[in-house]
Amino acid sequence: MVDLTKYMKKGLVEQAPGKILAFGAYANQIADIVKFNIGEPDFATPTHIKEATKRSIDADRSHYAPSNGTPGLKQAAADFLAKKYDQHYSADEILVTNGVTESIYDLMTAVLNPGDVVLVPTPAFSLYMGDAAFLGAQVVEIETSDSDFKLTPEKLQAEINKYGDKVRILVLNYPSNPTGVVYSQAELDALADVVRGKPIFVLADEIYSELVYEGKHASIEKTLHDQVILMNGVSKAWAMTGYRIGILAAPKAVLTQIAKVHQAIATTEPTPMQDAAQEAFKNGLDDVLPMKQEFQKRRDVLLAGLREASFECIDPQGAFYIFAKIPATLEQDDEKLAYQLADEAGVAVTAGSYFGKGGEGYIRLSYAISLSEIRRGLERIKKFVSQKQ
Repeated sequence: MVDLTKYMKKGLVEQAPGKILAFGAYANQIADIVKFNIGEPDFATPTHIKEATKRSIDADRSHYAPSNGTPGLKQAAADFLAKKYDQHYSADEILVTNGVTESIYDLMTAVLNPGDVVLVPTPAFSLYMGDAAFLGAQVVEIETSDSDFKLTPEKLQAEINKYGDKVRILVLNYPSNPTGVVYSQAELDALADVVRGKPIFVLADEIYSELVYEGKHASIEKTLHDQVILMNGVSKAWAMTGYRIGILAAPKAVLTQIAKVHQAIATTEPTPMQDAAQEAFKNGLDDVLPMKQEFQKRRDVLLAGLREASFECIDPQGAFYIFAKIPATLEQDDEKLAYQLADEAGVAVTAGSYFGKGGEGYIRLSYAISLSEIRRGLERIKKFVSQKQ
């Protein structure tokens, strides 16, 4: 018998399955476990959006939508970006994708050639590194644990000096998964100055833009429009992860090329889901406010409880994650500790090393679960820590 796996894409067989998903599957088998590892809102999708979805289905909008997205959704998305963030794109500069997950893959596939360099400030969500490596690019992780988990112009310039014209994509995700940090406009402007005029695409993943707790959401797009590929969507702000609608915004000439990848791998997105996203962008501008207030309460409770248990934590200013440094009294291998907490304490967290350099020795906890679950989980964590002292 021929072993066909030997004739598949080089590197694919050797690439490990996603560790975050593997741990999640493991934790799900443990009865009554408290899940701090879940990265999606636990709220219901707003009623008016669900009703829009039903109306779309009842109207038999069950056929192919235009490949780049329905005109109504693209216009609603463009209007939303302009009204909320002063980001100006025409409807023809919007591409509707299968979540930001597809947006990331579309851009990287459209841009990267083998040997190109992708700069990723870490800790960062593993998808960026995985996609780039899968496409034959060289992933360069820029550790930020010594600069408050933010990329600095000096660090960025050093990597550009090292790799020169091989650098093709700079990844920026803010508010950040896994750290919850946000950038000020001045900080993003300083990064823009480093890459301006160079053949570098800036992947600006702003999916958590509606979940900024203090001040206004800032964006590198403001000062680097022509080089930024902006990504956003409805998953986090409207609790619509299962609807799978993301948006990618870019100058028209660039978007036309990226859309070719989308057409090849997805053709289009489901029409009723696009109609639902249109309703969110058009008539749901304030839907996130009660969710954001609740997230802030949860953040504060979890942050205080973790500090009582001797975890060092930076104050997250966005998204719904806390990145906590493991106390010296506990197992310092973060992956081993995550499995220990699951097995011995009935608490699921995510190992910090799963997010790249600078994540070692940390764990990520999501507060996208109820306050009662957070308190229950904290009691288990505190008991676990006390037993190890």
